[in-house]
Amino acid sequence: MTYSVEQSLEDQLWMRHALRLAQRAENQGEVPIGAVLVKDDKLIAEGWNSPIADNDPTAHAEINTLRAAGKAINNYRLIDTTLYVTLEPCVMCMGAIVHARVKRLVFGAFDTKRGAVCNAINLCEADFLNHAVIWQGGVLETECAELLKNFFLAKR
Repeated sequence: MTYSVEQSLEDQLWMRHALRLAQRAENQGEVPIGAVLVKDDKLIAEGWNSPIADNDPTAHAEINTLRAAGKAINNYRLIDTTLYVTLEPCVMCMGAIVHARVKRLVFGAFDTKRGAVCNAINLCEADFLNHAVIWQGGVLETECAELLKNFFLAKR
């Protein structure tokens, strides 16, 4: 398990990119979550929430990004990659992240009710899985959390 309050400039840069994608989701009426997959400091794929637009309950930002990455590199194994996402992933997304063999996960806001990294359940290091994901939460946490908070306040 990795959790550190220290945030590298590189992590902040990629999380800002994910935040811009989250804003794109919000502009389309979706819950504002964005994700970016990086390997060797290069963007492999990006995505944002689109379950409403796609009529697809699995079209979370992470899933959309992993799908695009697999097509981009012509492989479903995403070895030695880092996934940046603005919110702690859910159980479905963590399952996909583990199965894709993503090396490192960096997220912004913690999801205390449904987060599957370190809150509701911890799938990064589950003994029954054959891959452990290194993770860091809280990168640009305030910005990521505020985007979600403001989105839901506007909906009420």
